[in-house]
Amino acid sequence: MHYQGSCHCGAVAFEVEAPEVIEAVRCNCSVCAKAGYLHLIVPLTRFRLLRGADALTTYTFNTGVAKHTFCRVCGIKPFYTPRSNPDGIDVNVNCLDSQPEALHIEDFDGRNWERNAHTLAHKSRDD
Repeated sequence: MHYQGSCHCGAVAFEVEAPEVIEAVRCNCSVCAKAGYLHLIVPLTRFRLLRGADALTTYTFNTGVAKHTFCRVCGIKPFYTPRSNPDGIDVNVNCLDSQPEALHIEDFDGRNWERNAHTLAHKSRDD
């Protein structure tokens, strides 16, 4: 299925290919918990930015691998390049303009990221 998504103000819009039933991840790390981010990690080939590249700004910290992209107009983070899957893209399910048929949410212990990151590595593979 193809889902359309955007930031709050609509300056940034994207499309992502994902199953009708989405398996999302809720992380308890400080960044995700404070932002209310709900993760859908997909291969980069299943993501397309429709508009707003010029409206994006990037935040990095720690290792600098993760590229947290935000709309510079409204401050929403609709997607980013995750440290666990730098070859993929991580879409915020909360930024999808239409909700999936079903949504299953799995908790991820991001507070202990180094110990658990390997459990996410498969999500950006194009199977």
